[in-house]
Amino acid sequence: MRTFGTAAAALAAAIAGIVVPAAAQSGPSLHAVLASSDWLNGRLSESDVRGKVVLVDFYTFDCINCKDVEPTLRQLYKETARRDLVIVSVHSPETPYERDRDHLKASMSEQGVAWPVVIDNDFHVWNAYGVSAWPTQLIFDRHGVLRQTIVGEGQDDLVTTTVKSLISM
Repeated sequence: MRTFGTAAAALAAAIAGIVVPAAAQSGPSLHAVLASSDWLNGRLSESDVRGKVVLVDFYTFDCINCKDVEPTLRQLYKETARRDLVIVSVHSPETPYERDRDHLKASMSEQGVAWPVVIDNDFHVWNAYGVSAWPTQLIFDRHGVLRQTIVGEGQDDLVTTTVKSLISM
């Protein structure tokens, strides 16, 4: 896991896999993602995510930890019906090289990223959700309630189990 800034308590809770009950959340919404203006692989709207589980993946393309998460995302994208799951990545670059749109597009092709990607060069979306490390996944239920925050790699089973559990609800 690569970090950017610190939010020690939130990060520790996320790493420990602690889930804050939905009733206890004032809850981030999907607004910051959907309001973004710079997209690759299509732009999502409110109607695209309504009634679906939404996985928001914060990454930067040259991060090895982020690359280790990609196979799970590709598998979920391939095997899960679009009526049930939307995956959207938010690319928040760490280096000047990663800020280049052509480099990002090439990496998406190489890594098999077929779902929509928000280009977040100014970290507007990153900051809106209080993200502090790459990779981070936010998983929202069909009602748009944040149900799980997963920080770091090696938690593929938790990502898959959370998504499948929320789809079955």
